[in-house]
Formats: sequence, structure tokens, C-alpha cells
Amino acid sequence: MVSRASRPPGAGGFTLIELLVVMAIISLLVAIVLPRYFGSLERAREAALREDLATMRDAIDKYYADHGRYPDALAELASARYLRAIPVDPITDNAASWTVAPPPPDSADAGQVYDVHSGAPGNAHDGTPFASW
Repeated sequence: MVSRASRPPGAGGFTLIELLVVMAIISLLVAIVLPRYFGSLERAREAALREDLATMRDAIDKYYADHGRYPDALAELASARYLRAIPVDPITDNAASWTVAPPPPDSADAGQVYDVHSGAPGNAHDGTPFASW
């Protein structure tokens, strides 16, 4: 076993060049991974938005089938237990940003909530606006 006193100076540890090479490799890997990570977060938000819209539209249809009219507000779906709560829009992070569409004017159906859309500005990865979903 070699004692510390008998080792030449600089023989232990890493050189500056070795540390710089390791840092460059780590930086390169981070630069490759981060855009994919943030892209997958956006795709997950879009998938959650599609699922929330499908769930709320299903609840609106069930409400109409049970009551013979459309609800007057989204909160009525939650108070009647068709939804546990109004979901938060995953794009805007706000439960109050949903936009509702009334029944067609030629329809004799009562109520104000015929359909629901996201109130998020902008477009999805496929180029369609969130408000058209």
C-alpha cells in the first residue's frame, strides 16, 4: 500500500481536462433529452384535455337523457353528481376557462350547455386550435 506522502503530487484525483470532458458529455445528453421531455409534457396535456372533454360531453349527454333538457351551467353537472368536480383545463390550469356552446337555435331543448370546448389560446401539435376540440 502506498502512503499519501510517497505519492507524487497530482497523482490522485481527476485532471481538469477529464472533468471538462465529462461535463461536455453530460451537457450534450441534457441538450438531447430536455426538448423531448418538454414535448412529451405538452402531448400529455393535450391527451388529458381530450379525455376531459370526452368525459364532460358524456356527462352532458347523460344529464340530457335523464332530465330531458341540457344543464344550465357546467356546475350543475357537478352538483347533480354527473361529475365529481369540474375538471381543470390542463392547458390553462383553470377550471373556469371552459367555453360552453348552447343548443342549436332551431332546437326546442331547454338548457344552456349543449357542448363544451377548451378556452385555451393557441394550437395543438397537430395544428388544430384548442378551442375547436
